[in-house]
Amino acid sequence: MLVDMGYLSLEVVYVDGTKLESRANRYTFVWRKTVEKNKANLEAKIRNILEQVEEGIAQDNQPDDDPPPPIDSEELKRRIAQINRENRSKEEQKAIKTLENKHLPKLREYEKHLGTLGKRNSYSKTDPGATFMRMKEDHMMNGQLKPAYNVQVSTENQFFTHYDFFSNPTDTLTYIPFMNGFHERYGKHPGKAVADSGYGSEENYGFMEENDIEPFVKFNYFHKEQKKPFKNNGFLVQNLYYNAQEDYYVCPMGQHMEKTGNTTRTSESGYISQISIYEAKNCNGCPLGCLCHNAKTNRRIEVNHNLNRHKQRARELSLHTKACCTEDDGP
Repeated sequence: MLVDMGYLSLEVVYVDGTKLESRANRYTFVWRKTVEKNKANLEAKIRNILEQVEEGIAQDNQPDDDPPPPIDSEELKRRIAQINRENRSKEEQKAIKTLENKHLPKLREYEKHLGTLGKRNSYSKTDPGATFMRMKEDHMMNGQLKPAYNVQVSTENQFFTHYDFFSNPTDTLTYIPFMNGFHERYGKHPGKAVADSGYGSEENYGFMEENDIEPFVKFNYFHKEQKKPFKNNGFLVQNLYYNAQEDYYVCPMGQHMEKTGNTTRTSESGYISQISIYEAKNCNGCPLGCLCHNAKTNRRIEVNHNLNRHKQRARELSLHTKACCTEDDGP
């Protein structure tokens, strides 16, 4: 209706997020690290008891240098059922009951926690969908973690066009599923997206490029690199001269930094970035060495060319927008 009336075009979205506190008790948290640590300790106790009761079930054929495989509740239940309880000493009977009545239920409890956590690091027992996040304001004014949701909203012409709730506290990983939700709602992606630097990742830029969305999205250090201290620092990787045709950088002393290899970086979402490595041939005796780098060997730099390409696109769009605004404002 709003599109038909001319209030919305669905061609541009302004995206931002905020934390919405859950009504759950803030002291009913479950932390992944604690669960994983306690589960590992419990598995060690279970293996010890199994070895004492019946060594044949404890996988004696496994090489000593291999780490023991994890034990889940179904595996433990199967092993308990295989144990011959006849002619067992009182100590062994007691150990078997400990496995059945204490360790098995506790192991199931830890598995349930991990299942509820999924990829998250925490959740609330009274609101399992809520994740503990650091809020901007706190009743104790000390940045205490609270059970909350990360609410993402897109607007156009002051109307909400889409919203969704996420358990991840950072905005970076919410962008792609949020935009996919926009597509599911309207059957299309917007032509332009506007967002702050919290969304400026290589993965998000790539998604916008694939779906023909103009990325009016800044990145970390976008504003910092506009300042004179940053621009005048010739030792920063961003300010080194790069010869794209022959694929080498030039250090402040004029030495070529040739490409020596490639590596990869995997993000929290599983996105793989391709990184190029460049190294100077000889930094010994360089009078600028103490200003250039702290390593005892030759200077090495790691460059993500694809991300740099996306950043340049974001800069160009920002400069274009700034120029248009200046023209509209007049002298």
